[in-house]
Amino acid sequence: MSENNDVQATVTITFPDGKSRSFPSGVTGYDIAQSIGRKLAKDALAISIDGKPADLSVPVRNDAGVEIITFDHPNGIGRDIFWHSASHIMAQAIEELFPGTKFGAGPAIEQGFYYDIASEHRFTENDLQAIERKMLEIGKRALPIQKEELTREDAITYFSSRRSDPYKVEILEDTLKDTREVSIYHQGEFADLCSGPHLMNTAQLKAVKLTNISASFWRGDASRESMQRIYGIAFPSEKLLKEHLARIEEAKKRDHRKLGAELELFMLSQDVGSGLPIWLPKGAIIRNELESFLREEQKKRGYVPVYTPHIGHIGLYKRSGHYPYYSDSQFPPLTYTDDLGREEQYLLKPMNCPHHHMIYSSKLRSYRDLPVRLTEFGTVYRHEQSGELNGLIRARGFTQDDSHIYCRPDQLVDEICNAIDLTKFVFTTLGFDDIEIRLSLHDPENLEKYGGTEEVWQQAEKDIREAADRMNISYIIGIGEASFYGPKIDFIVRDALGRKWQLGTVQVDYVMPERFDLTYVGSDGQPHRPVIIHRAPFGSMERFIGVLIEHTAGNFPLWLAPVQVAVLPISEETHEYADKVHRSLIEKGIRAELDLRSEKIGRKIREAEVSKIPYMVIIGQKEADSNTVSLRRHRKGDLGSMSIEDYQEKLAKEIRNKS
Repeated sequence: MSENNDVQATVTITFPDGKSRSFPSGVTGYDIAQSIGRKLAKDALAISIDGKPADLSVPVRNDAGVEIITFDHPNGIGRDIFWHSASHIMAQAIEELFPGTKFGAGPAIEQGFYYDIASEHRFTENDLQAIERKMLEIGKRALPIQKEELTREDAITYFSSRRSDPYKVEILEDTLKDTREVSIYHQGEFADLCSGPHLMNTAQLKAVKLTNISASFWRGDASRESMQRIYGIAFPSEKLLKEHLARIEEAKKRDHRKLGAELELFMLSQDVGSGLPIWLPKGAIIRNELESFLREEQKKRGYVPVYTPHIGHIGLYKRSGHYPYYSDSQFPPLTYTDDLGREEQYLLKPMNCPHHHMIYSSKLRSYRDLPVRLTEFGTVYRHEQSGELNGLIRARGFTQDDSHIYCRPDQLVDEICNAIDLTKFVFTTLGFDDIEIRLSLHDPENLEKYGGTEEVWQQAEKDIREAADRMNISYIIGIGEASFYGPKIDFIVRDALGRKWQLGTVQVDYVMPERFDLTYVGSDGQPHRPVIIHRAPFGSMERFIGVLIEHTAGNFPLWLAPVQVAVLPISEETHEYADKVHRSLIEKGIRAELDLRSEKIGRKIREAEVSKIPYMVIIGQKEADSNTVSLRRHRKGDLGSMSIEDYQEKLAKEIRNKS
């Protein structure tokens, strides 16, 4: 960064590829984009200056690293900027169509944007179409989107008088009470409180679809005003919108709740309770195969299995800090009075961690005993809000593939590396090749959120970064996203439709060893604190399988498929041979079903295809006479005639390799 900013005539701009160029001081992001090419200038949404996003109109007055942000920027920031700008355009359209509307918050979200609005008018689907048309009209006006910086007091005056928007005033007086200066973005007659950045003008909005209306409460507080939330998504081209809508239709076909019912994998019943999935036989096979796969891999890596109860004394969770701090997401305590009239309270287990800590502390440990790697498929219970429940993906009862590694500080980095390696192995085996790694660190300006000292946090974060770097994984940093007991690595997978899902996690914990007084005897004969790694490759079995169903559209790899082979005789004369083929498959440990119905073979094949059975063995008189089978592959068709030994070896090899 150059000194004497007021007299600097030129600035050196360094681009992401490492190349540098000189520009006049005060050059804007748009000017820089134009100097590179007309298309880039047309596609540019914002600029990143030394890693900080800013409007394209912001002048660069000092040497800086610069990146032009477009809609398809790999970390998603371009989409966020576009969608947040679209939320402002939607608010302007609503204000023009329905004067007197007041506006709450309008952020970009994972798939588009929303705005919470207060209006006496009850919005309908027809209204959404009218708002879409108005948004596109505003886009054609090519209104400049301009930032104005004000003192907080002046902004309060602006939203109290000129715009009369009480929700913005409340944000200024409450959330931003310690902020001296704020910014307002203007577009035509509309203005909104926002830190930006935003598009240069509304002309870049070319396509929009408003998708849903729902109820909300101001600031998420059920005791506050009821509002209406309008969701939408927007794009810089009609082509991108059409592609998005096609993905939405495909997502509906892949919905795990729909496929779960059609393929008879799991069920949800109000009689049992909301958010409490029941595994049906075919779904139980998938779950059991996944558990067996991970158990076998963990056994190779030195993990030992344990089992813990589904409830625990409330004092255990008070000690860990899970109660009462997370009581909003827990079921109420169970109160029990014993024979002597003493009252005790228990909790449905919200976490497996405290139970594992008690196992560790059940006997004296030596430095030679460490690391201790405990693992459990432990079922836990969380009282999720009913509106947030989503089949297997968001449930109230779910099973975590939970492991806790108790190690010496000098073993920590190696153990984190091993946990990362195991998690990557699991995802790769299951076909999740597009993985984003997020290092979640603490916020040093908000220490009251966390247990432990600042020194402990700095050491933990140093260790977790060292492990990530040693494993040569690229990652992004999330400040303030750590757990209350330590930093973590989250694995975010992208499925076949490009959607992101947070699944596996590796977390470092220096806090719980203090709270549970965990020790080991060191080589000096003195007690020392171990460090804990919390680790779960699947995260939640329910969530993982729900995502896997949608990722594969129910077309599971052979080793996971509930039914691996359908044996389909063409006529009754071949039933005896078909039964022999079926029994030989069962004896080989291959899951097979025999269809002896008097239906035409074409219908049997179609039904097996609909059931997504990987292989079909077709048996006619020719096959019975020659002691062979005709093999078909789901979605691929006829693979030709094979001997019983050859096709069974083909299937067995595919199962062994988890292809």
